[in-house]
Amino acid sequence: MTNENRSRFPEDPLRQAVERQSQRLRRAERERRGVLAYTVFLGTLGLVFVLPVVGGAYLGRWIDEALPGYSIRWTLSFLSLGIVVGAFNVYFLFRDSADGER
Repeated sequence: MTNENRSRFPEDPLRQAVERQSQRLRRAERERRGVLAYTVFLGTLGLVFVLPVVGGAYLGRWIDEALPGYSIRWTLSFLSLGIVVGAFNVYFLFRDSADGER
């Protein structure tokens, strides 16, 4: 569109809406994530949940073996703690990724 036509119809609401939508579509196309980006995000999501759970289970098992009289009390306690920590990690990861997309 030429500058002459723009100056002739400066306040055309339909024109403004179409230009806004086309800018939004161009921006969405530039910022679109690919399959690899989603794969990396899902892998990170799995790690931030699984590592605290497995770490808690191993730490609890080690304490149960080191201290006499405990069978699986520490294992279950640290496993539960790992699940809670992993859930918080996933929440914070989602929250930070949603803030980064805005």
